[in-house]
Amino acid sequence: MATVIYDETCGFCRFSLALLLAREKRSKAPAAEGLHPLPLGSSAAVDLLADLSPEQQAASWHLVLDGTRFSAGAALGPALRLLPGGRIPAALFARFPRATERGYRWVADHRGALGRLVPARARSWADRVIAAHGGPQAPQ
Repeated sequence: MATVIYDETCGFCRFSLALLLAREKRSKAPAAEGLHPLPLGSSAAVDLLADLSPEQQAASWHLVLDGTRFSAGAALGPALRLLPGGRIPAALFARFPRATERGYRWVADHRGALGRLVPARARSWADRVIAAHGGPQAPQ
């Protein structure tokens, strides 16, 4: 199983995670091998990110796969490899790591504005998808 650590207070982050989880659901892999959402700041996330400062923890999303942590843009390739049809995009991200990181950083730096573009209906859908994958209920 891969653990995706994300900012549950960020609507864009929740929506992006839900897109990954929805894509994963189409996979024939057993659920135990799938993506498990875990909010930043939860006790389990703090344990998995114990070697990072709180600022480093909050600076990006993180993927923990087989005991290895990937953060920010570096997490895109490994996450996509777990999804049906994800190998080619994952290979592109791996081939161009600096561009991937710059793109990730731009999105992360503008996530507030991007989140305002996600309609309330889509955010509600995202919260349901995350909850269905074992994540927390939507923040109030």
